[in-house]
Parts: sequence; C-alpha cells; structure tokens
Amino acid sequence: MKAAVFHKVGDIRVETIDDPKIEHGRDAIVRVTSTAICGSDLHIYDGFIPQLNNEVLGHEFMGIVEEVGSGVSRLKKGDRVIVPFTVACGSCYFCQHGFQMHCENSNPEHYGPDGGLLTEKGGGLFGYTDLYGGYNGGQAEYVRVPYADYGLRQVPEQLTDEQVLFLTDIFPTGWSAIEWGELKGGETVAIFGSGPVGLMAQKAAWLQGASRVIAVDPLNYRLERAKRVNKVETINPNEVDAVEAIRQMTGGRGADVCVDAVGMEAERSFLEKAKAVINLEKGTPKVMELCFQAVRRGGIVPVVGVYGSPYDNFPIHRIFDKGITMRFGQSFVHERIDMLLDLVVQGKVVLDDIISHTLPLSEASRAYDIFKKKEDDCTKVVLKP
Repeated sequence: MKAAVFHKVGDIRVETIDDPKIEHGRDAIVRVTSTAICGSDLHIYDGFIPQLNNEVLGHEFMGIVEEVGSGVSRLKKGDRVIVPFTVACGSCYFCQHGFQMHCENSNPEHYGPDGGLLTEKGGGLFGYTDLYGGYNGGQAEYVRVPYADYGLRQVPEQLTDEQVLFLTDIFPTGWSAIEWGELKGGETVAIFGSGPVGLMAQKAAWLQGASRVIAVDPLNYRLERAKRVNKVETINPNEVDAVEAIRQMTGGRGADVCVDAVGMEAERSFLEKAKAVINLEKGTPKVMELCFQAVRRGGIVPVVGVYGSPYDNFPIHRIFDKGITMRFGQSFVHERIDMLLDLVVQGKVVLDDIISHTLPLSEASRAYDIFKKKEDDCTKVVLKP
C-alpha cells in the first residue's frame, strides 16, 4: 500500500509499504477514504516530539472496514466508520471511568503513572511516535485499528467524509476545551489560536452558551476565516496588545475563559528561541502565559495546545494571585463522539468549512510543506488516498 512515512525531522515521503494485517482478535483493517494533517503532526515533523524510527503519521482518518478479527462482532466488512484518535481498550480502570486517553492497555511498552518527558506516557495514539504505542497512522491507504469493537463508530451514509472527518480529533478537542471552561451561559470566551482546533473551539463555545467569542491569532487570513465561518470578534496580537484589548472588551476584568489552542509551537523571537535552547526547552509557553494575563480573576484556562517539555520561570505567582483554574490534556473523544456526531446529523454544527486544501495522498510531502509554512492561506489539509 501507499503511505506517508516519517523518516526524520522535515522528511515525509509517500512510499510503498506492507499492507497491515489482523494481529489480534479485536483488530479491524480500515481502508482509508479521507485523512487530514493535524497541527500535532507538525510536532513530530518539526522535531518537538522525538521519533527515531520510520512511522506512518496521521490520527485523523476514516474509511471502510475491510476485515475484522474474530473478536469483533459489532462491525462487518463494508461498514463506513470514523476512528477516534486515541487507542483505548474499553475495559481497564481508566476506560471504565471515562479517561480513555489514559488507557492502561494500549501502550504496553511506554505506559506508566509518572507522565515523564520520555518515560511512562499515557495511552496509545495513532501515528504519534513510539512513545505513544508506535501505531501506524491514517495517512495511508489502509490502517490496522486495535480494539475496533470499542473505538470505531459507524456514520450515516448521507453524510460526506468531510462532514464527519473532524469528529476523530479536532472537534472533540475544541469541545473539551470549552467544556472544561464550565460555561453556565453568557460568558466571554477568548480563544488563542485560529488554527483547526481554535476554529472548532469557537464553534463549541457558541454551542455551549457563550455570549461573546473572541479569536486571537497573528495571521489575518485565519482571523478572516474565523469571522466568516464562526461569526467571532477578532484580535491580531501583532497589531494590538491582545491582553489589553480583551480587558477593554470586558470592563477591565478579562475574559471568563481563555483557551490555549496553540501550544508550544507559537511564534517566537530570536531571543525566545535562544532562551529555549539554553534552558533545554521545546518551543515556548508564551500563549499559555498570555491566557493567564487575559483571563479574569477566578477564571478558567483550558489548555488543549500540546506541550512537550518543562519550562523555566513558569508564572505560578500569577495563577495563585488570580485564583485561576486550569485544565490540560487530550480530548475525551470516546466519551463525546456519539453526542457530537448527533450534532452534525441534526445540522447544529458545520465542520467542513475550515478545509482550505484537499490533495491526493501522493502529494503528502507538499501538503506538509504548505501546512507548516501556512502558504496559500492554508488552514486545514485533507488527503485522499
């Protein structure tokens, strides 16, 4: 089969590799019909998350079931399915308590309670390094899906791939960010980052009762898309002081909820890059720190942008003084995917309006380059095997 294979930092090649096979009774083989490039894929592509071995990337994908293992009775060949990006067994302590991203059985070689930099990580993820299970991802013609009887969800035939593809990751991630903000109705939500996750968080904020949604991003083309598809107010931090602007918009208090949908790969100055090298840091926590400043006292800062290292001078003094509540982590995708699919079916949310590029899988190398460099007003790339 053809697949987009990561070799080393900055090196993705479309190659012919062996087709996946059923390895366990709960496996399924899925023929991929649509897959996407996620900002988290860039963490590997750019070297922020280490990966020494070749691996097929991609954790946003869907397709048609081609084969099922002996232990899978809920699915059959020909079923059209979406695949949650976290690999979960459904039976361990964490899966039974709704924390499938911490599954105890899906990452046997590197799982543990500590959550260290390179040791004792969480549950398995598709296409996201050996640290998270070493599973080949969905930027390929076929994928082996473990625990398929638990994770795979069938989708209605009347919906296009593009309408449901982002239920695999970025819409549940944006939804979780707002859910962690504990909206009661009428809140002001500021979302830092108008990439794919930020755009989904904006949609989720309206659906969960926000009265104002503010998008913060340094790229005007992304802010224009946010205004067009999500009807939000916008701030470009390269043009105004974003923190002061949010305070002025909220009677001097700050936003009730500030979401970090950017993570460690925020834009940095030369001095910020030098500091990171000296302190052995990956990327920068500057967006998270802006959230701490822009949120009101007693407010909430959900962090769904990925961070991969400790940071020097972390502003714990501000968090304490302002009484800020924080939530971090991966989305509760298994817990929310059925409800979110129902929102799509009912027409209460549109997800495919963030797509800027659709390319064949054979052009994956170019697609990564466009996405990384934000060329041609690139917001979200979908690949078709």
